Amino acid sequence: MAARAGTGPTFLAPQGPATQRDTLLEVRNLVVHFPLGEAGKVVRAVDGVSLELAAGETLALVGESGCGKSTLARAAVGLLTPTQGDVCFEGQRLEPLGARSRRPFCRKLQMVFQDPDASLDPRLTVAAAVSEALELHTALERSARTERVRELLTDVGLDPTLGARFPHELSGGQKQRVCIARALAPGPRLLVCDEAVSALDVSIQAQILNLLAELKERRGLSYLFITHDLRVVRHIADRVAVMYLGQLVETAAVADLFEAPAHPYTQALLASVPNLERARDARRPPLAGEVPSPVSPPNGCRFHPRCPSAFERCRREAPSFYSLGTREARCFLCEPKDDAAGAQESNR
Repeated sequence: MAARAGTGPTFLAPQGPATQRDTLLEVRNLVVHFPLGEAGKVVRAVDGVSLELAAGETLALVGESGCGKSTLARAAVGLLTPTQGDVCFEGQRLEPLGARSRRPFCRKLQMVFQDPDASLDPRLTVAAAVSEALELHTALERSARTERVRELLTDVGLDPTLGARFPHELSGGQKQRVCIARALAPGPRLLVCDEAVSALDVSIQAQILNLLAELKERRGLSYLFITHDLRVVRHIADRVAVMYLGQLVETAAVADLFEAPAHPYTQALLASVPNLERARDARRPPLAGEVPSPVSPPNGCRFHPRCPSAFERCRREAPSFYSLGTREARCFLCEPKDDAAGAQESNR
């Protein structure tokens, strides 16, 4: 759906998760560390993340650049080997599986990358790129693959005659549609979209987001949607997981998160979103300081060096996730009053 001139992008409303809440993807205490040349030092890209995604759900993973979102996504689809932890798809742990046993799960778990120029082979035509996925994951004959490619291109809003073109002959939005068609070719249940619209113009972003919403409804898809743009999250997600320096700090239903963010980092992220209706004096001050290095994260709460609400306990202890009804937050400010009183008593 294209935006009308002068009105800005128009988004379709998310349809919400399926009524059947079976867990499709489960990440358990996932750790991804990258060793450095110096002895004993590692980059703690992902440091103990657990999350679940239900069938028919769109889960948005948000946070600043470098917080570990893309690393988590690549580990979830098997492009990176976790240092520790498990990734389960449809109840099956993926890590112990060999290449042959893993292939049926690869068909159901596909990824759309940020840069279509980098993810499309410039030597292959559009039809060849999409057909390659069908050849790898299905038993279709050549003629059936050709017809299926035409159907897939039509499904993503492209003229099938574009199948004869090479990537350099397409616009950015057309190339990303080709990437989506290629990801759809094996018939997946889950698409992992890693900043899938961030490289596109705003009006084209709206078209791609509307396409993803339509495909979700027609095909019963689920999405793990990685982005740093909270405006996009509000229009496509059912739930949101907020990441900071390799860890999750808050998870919530999208409406709850935007209405009353619990973690100070989430509050700062939302305050940074441009809003012409918000009074200038109602804005929170921008966060001070730089994001700490993932090589040597701070002790205690990882956000405390930049948190305007930090107190002494934040510097000494790492907070757990505290439940707040339909959300969870990793912050002592969200600790139940009885537990907080007990902690204060024990510190005396």
